[in-house]
This record gives sequence, C-alpha cells and structure tokens, in this order.
Amino acid sequence: MKIRKLDKMESPPKELLLLADPSIEMIEDYLNRGETYICEENGQVVAVFVMLATRPGACEIVNIAVRESRQGMGIGRKLIEYSIYTARLKGVKTLEIGTGNSSIGQLALYQKCGFRITGVDRDYFLRHYKEDIFESGIQCKDMIRLSMAL
Repeated sequence: MKIRKLDKMESPPKELLLLADPSIEMIEDYLNRGETYICEENGQVVAVFVMLATRPGACEIVNIAVRESRQGMGIGRKLIEYSIYTARLKGVKTLEIGTGNSSIGQLALYQKCGFRITGVDRDYFLRHYKEDIFESGIQCKDMIRLSMAL
C-alpha cells in the first residue's frame, strides 16, 4: 500500500470522494484549493483524502474516503496518520477535521486517532446541501468539528 500526493495533472478519484461528500460542487471547490492524496494498492486507488490550508498554521482534512470493499481494514487510520505526518512536515500547528452527526464510525475513528471535539456547526448540512443525508437511520444535520494540536 502506497500513499502519495496526486499531481495536479492527474484526475482525482471523484467516485471515491463522493462516498464521503455527496456534493460534486463542494468537492470540486475544495479540490481546486487543496492538496489531494491517494492510497494505491496493486495499481488500484483504494482511498483518498484532501487537505486544505484554512488559516496560518492550520489545515483541515476536508474529505477522506476508502473504497467500500476496503473499509474496516485500517486504511482510514493510515490515511489519518499520513495526514498528521504531512501536516507536521509543513509546519502546521493545528489539524482539523469535520464529520456529520450521523457519521458514528468516522467520529469514533477520529477520536481514536487523537482528535478532540472542538465544536458543533448546527444545521451545517441543512444549509449547504440540497438533498437530505441519512446514515444508519439518522439525519445528518450538524457538522461535528474536531482538531488536533501538532
């Protein structure tokens, strides 16, 4: 398994990014502003994350996705560890990530990796997404914000 930064001339794996964010408009916006990293295994892209500088000394992981057939195998954790490593190399002091209130598995993973909840952006998904989002029978309404001091 190899993680590498995607060259600007390479097409990002939008089908994977859509697993974590159903809005192609939002994805295209942060793809243009951020850095995309992919995880390859046997020549196939199995995971992706996008990291975006948000303010001096801070970056946010704005999308992280693992191919459905490869979920639950520790790849998401490896991507987070790599993003932490990369952010430290860049001199980033705070790494942030957000997830929906209905994304129970992701919320658990981020906390296991050392992120702490810093806030809730109430009704974020109701304001920014045209279609309702449901996961495990829970409507995704609020963005749970987490961060880690590096």
